[in-house]
Amino acid sequence: MFNKLLIANRGEIACRIIKTARRLGIATVAVYSDADRDALHVQLADEAVHIGPAPARESYLVIEKIIEAARSTGAGAIHPGYGFLSENAGFARACADNDICFVGPPTAAIEAMGSKSAAKHIMGAAGVPLVPGYHDADQSPELLRAEAEKMGYPVLLKATAGGGGKGMRQVWSGAEFDEALAAAQRESSASFGDATMLVEKYLTKPRHVEVQVFCDNHGNGIYLAERDCSVQRRHQKVIEEAPAPGMTAALREAMGNTAVQAAQAIDYRGAGTVEFLLDEDGSFYFMEMNTRLQVEHPVTEMVTGQDLVEWQLRVAAGEPLPLAQAQVTVHGHAFEARIYAEDPDNDFLPVTGNLAYLQPPAESLHVRVDTGVQQGDEISVYYDPMIAKLIVWDESRERALQRLTTALAEYRIGGTITNLDFLYNLASSGPFQRAELDTGFIERHNDLVFRKRPQDLERELPLAALALLLHQQQQTERRSCTDPWSPWHSGNGWRLNEPHAHHFVLQLHQQTFPVTVEQLRDGSYRVNGNGRSALLRGCLEADQLHLELAGHRQRGTLAQTEDGYTLYLADGACHFRHIKPDTGEADESTAKGGLAAPMNGTVVTLLVEAGSLVDAKTPLLVMEAMKMEHTIRAPSAGVVEQFYFKAGDLVAGGAELLAFTPTEEGA
Repeated sequence: MFNKLLIANRGEIACRIIKTARRLGIATVAVYSDADRDALHVQLADEAVHIGPAPARESYLVIEKIIEAARSTGAGAIHPGYGFLSENAGFARACADNDICFVGPPTAAIEAMGSKSAAKHIMGAAGVPLVPGYHDADQSPELLRAEAEKMGYPVLLKATAGGGGKGMRQVWSGAEFDEALAAAQRESSASFGDATMLVEKYLTKPRHVEVQVFCDNHGNGIYLAERDCSVQRRHQKVIEEAPAPGMTAALREAMGNTAVQAAQAIDYRGAGTVEFLLDEDGSFYFMEMNTRLQVEHPVTEMVTGQDLVEWQLRVAAGEPLPLAQAQVTVHGHAFEARIYAEDPDNDFLPVTGNLAYLQPPAESLHVRVDTGVQQGDEISVYYDPMIAKLIVWDESRERALQRLTTALAEYRIGGTITNLDFLYNLASSGPFQRAELDTGFIERHNDLVFRKRPQDLERELPLAALALLLHQQQQTERRSCTDPWSPWHSGNGWRLNEPHAHHFVLQLHQQTFPVTVEQLRDGSYRVNGNGRSALLRGCLEADQLHLELAGHRQRGTLAQTEDGYTLYLADGACHFRHIKPDTGEADESTAKGGLAAPMNGTVVTLLVEAGSLVDAKTPLLVMEAMKMEHTIRAPSAGVVEQFYFKAGDLVAGGAELLAFTPTEEGA
């Protein structure tokens, strides 16, 4: 086993690898960009090397910088994590040329699976079942369109060098084909430096089931059960689970053996994932093979009791696999939910922000949190906006799902928009609990997964008002007089010969309410607001609130961020703001009539010329942020008067992108 390991990655996967390496007694080296100078993975590693500016193409994707960092620190091995250079054959070759162990498969295996079209040919020759499609080299738009029409719509356009949903588009008719192809090629070129596409028949209700395989240098190859990753948005996984629901022993064995067969067809080594589409009739088709560790590997670890990163390190060091196929057991059920800084109500667009408040659920035998951030960190425009992976396990799917919904309800994040409510809605929905899974789950159950928690002003307004008062008293006590017997030492609003009444203006659910909180002699509080009166009790200890309203006692958490307060309760979060009399709380928009950037990002391309007369919904420009593309379209028929940015410019969220004048017909 090597003595020192460099992790050529960042975020939660770098932290996760460091933990296993430390347990094995292996020293670790982190690499970091300007944006990650104070990142958690840098703090956890034994050493850290700066490798350049924030953009990944100038730091984490520069092979020479990574190799030099390993050489200068004496690291004998490099673990690439996932993403970035993990499936880059040139990187694996550079490691070998510098006598550094690459913790991954041989270069030839990466090259074989690096092109989805080449992989299809290899798998077809090896007898692995394939989805009908076009995987050849001729990339003329005319031919790709002809192939799509030959196999019949809907079809799926996929970047041959892609992954993670990048460079992928569903096409439902010939009228959509040209625009979808151009967008997929642009995204693929930006993400992978390769615009080559394949076209496949799109199965309308498939499940996405993948098999974890492992091969060593001694001719051994096994599979470690399967994961169901069907629930997706933007072709990216949202909640994964292991084992796949409804999987029979015969089907598991057939898919597992096929996966090992696929790995051995390319002389594979280390951890890999063979992904299949499982149709309703039980037939399955090879989709792709990921020649790296998967984001969702923890669910396999939870049900098998194995540390897959440890397996990777041992195999890379020349050791045989720790288990034979007959020794692999699956116990219980596990889920993983990917927690992102993104806006589900705005097409899952990534968002930036400061993690002003961060309180994950307590970890235990049943709950695991893999993260690379801590409270106070910035969600940057430069990288994937994942905050954490929440992993739960229990003896059965039903019990594990209860663990998941409870842990999601206990997760507290303030300072940025997240998908926590969306994940809770999804996990608690009837169809998900019944395991009615396929890749169209979110679209089909839109009303369930995007539902809003009912507003309950009668309950939330007095709770928010009391929470604010208790917080103010807490802050006052920290600054109050040092004489503990003085009445001015108390922060409860004591006044000589005056009632203890406090007047606030609160903004809650986009409404403004004057409220009065009066402290009574028995220690309780009366809150008057919105025409109602409520009697409460409560106390605040650090950020933990103990509340009682109408005989109902409950515990919550209060977080203060730049945009106000969040009161986290068992049944959801209540966001409110304290409007101070002298601040003038008008929320004026400065983007009158303009088209604003929906997020921080980079302008990829301008699709029309200034002065162009366009129809409603005409694509005007493309922005990219956090590895995702977003097309800005004309809100109506009109004239594009002027663009304020050019391709390559970095744009702040909310900035006006262009001047647009609606025509009389489109006004």
